[in-house]
Amino acid sequence: MKCWGIDPGLNGALALYDSDNHSIEVFDMPTLEVGKKQKRQIAAVLICDILMNDSNCPVIVERVSAMPGQGVTSMFNFGMGYGIILGILASYQCRHEIVSPVTWRKNLKVGPGKDGSRAEAVRLFPAQSEKFSRKKDDGRADASLLAYWGYKFGFKDGL
Repeated sequence: MKCWGIDPGLNGALALYDSDNHSIEVFDMPTLEVGKKQKRQIAAVLICDILMNDSNCPVIVERVSAMPGQGVTSMFNFGMGYGIILGILASYQCRHEIVSPVTWRKNLKVGPGKDGSRAEAVRLFPAQSEKFSRKKDDGRADASLLAYWGYKFGFKDGL
């Protein structure tokens, strides 16, 4: 059985967990630089390319919300990226569930902060630990843990 996990955001990732061989395939969130200022934004067409081969697999997406102190433009762009992801899932008619960070982290007993996610991903997937070795790999770790959470706890009526 396979399950996708998506950590939305420019530094997020997509991960495909395969329970048959307990492996994880990780893709950094695809982005493009657009406009005069070359601002990064989520590349919808590249997400479609990633999901296309396994679009029949269930998907777990991390719930996002506004964060104190974040600028209006940043929050708008973050929400737009989240909407792009949900729109892609709808267009592929992917079965998906949105889960809060508090829920999946508690269920998987993930330690605090970004390092907690990376440590748990290394523990669960030691053969692929190099994917989570850098501080900036927290998006990869979160997406991987979301995919694993989907397999273990997601979808009340079963996958």
